[in-house]
Amino acid sequence: MNLTMALFRDEAGFIVSAELVLVATICVVGLVVGLSEIAWGVNEEMEDVGSAVGSLNQSYAYQGAAGCKGAVAGSRFGDEYDFCDSQWNLACDVDPAPESYKYGY
Repeated sequence: MNLTMALFRDEAGFIVSAELVLVATICVVGLVVGLSEIAWGVNEEMEDVGSAVGSLNQSYAYQGAAGCKGAVAGSRFGDEYDFCDSQWNLACDVDPAPESYKYGY
């Protein structure tokens, strides 16, 4: 009976476990915030890569040649603007809207 009462009144491990819970909570909150910032940074960098690929100049041209006895026509290709082909198309700070809101029904 004395051993049971001694264990019941012993509070030596309580402080250590409370500190452990506090430290674990702070670590988890820090990890969540850190991972959120990493996700934001990765999204921004991937948008930069996509914008760089979209802004590559894909057009080419060469002039024709003409002389007294013949001519060769030149050729030309022009790169047109693509849909969402600019930077800052990714907006992570906008509230999501339902599909019916986007399409008007």
